[in-house]
Amino acid sequence: MKRAFDVALSGLGLALSSPLWVAIAVLIKLEDGGPIFYGQERVGRGGTRFRAWKFRSMVADSDQRFGPLQAKASDARITRVGRVLRATAMDELPQLWSIFRGRMSFVGPRALLPSEIEVNGAGQAVPIEHIPGYEARHRVTPGLTGVAQIYADRDIPRRQKFRYDLIYIRRQSSWLDLRLILLSFWITCQGTWEHRGAKVGRRRASDATRPPDLSRPHAG
Repeated sequence: MKRAFDVALSGLGLALSSPLWVAIAVLIKLEDGGPIFYGQERVGRGGTRFRAWKFRSMVADSDQRFGPLQAKASDARITRVGRVLRATAMDELPQLWSIFRGRMSFVGPRALLPSEIEVNGAGQAVPIEHIPGYEARHRVTPGLTGVAQIYADRDIPRRQKFRYDLIYIRRQSSWLDLRLILLSFWITCQGTWEHRGAKVGRRRASDATRPPDLSRPHAG
């Protein structure tokens, strides 16, 4: 049922968003004349790899100049058009094709790069596959949105974000998927996907690394 829902909703999304694709492509080209799309290899279910595409939101040569680093607040690599795209998640529209093909789902853990690293408290680089919870994430198909994407602060360590992913793996249901999708639409309408801290609800600073209680109607 989850797969049927993904196919139906992604197909509808591709059809309805086609005018936006044209408008976004024109705006990207007008800003700096660079490529419209940006592709990266990602890790999917069972450790399989696939090519994920987004609308380009950073300067064209950002990977060559700075490496594939996670975006930070006021990141100089992000273009003017890119800031709007990222705040509303419109840069993710090409991911609908990955969902339609079965490489991704609407809801699940974020698809990670094969060679991401994490810097621990001692300042040491740690391969992301060595962080507890990494392997468990690959039991399910990666998603466009999910518990970690919505509830986790963007700047907390991956070890903490993986705890959010494990909540989804253990509690996944059609109702939870629908709830997370509706919350994602709300965040898009608010333009707060790049917000540091809580995107929904009013979580205390002391709860920044604590996963939400999804059994409540309005977690967070």
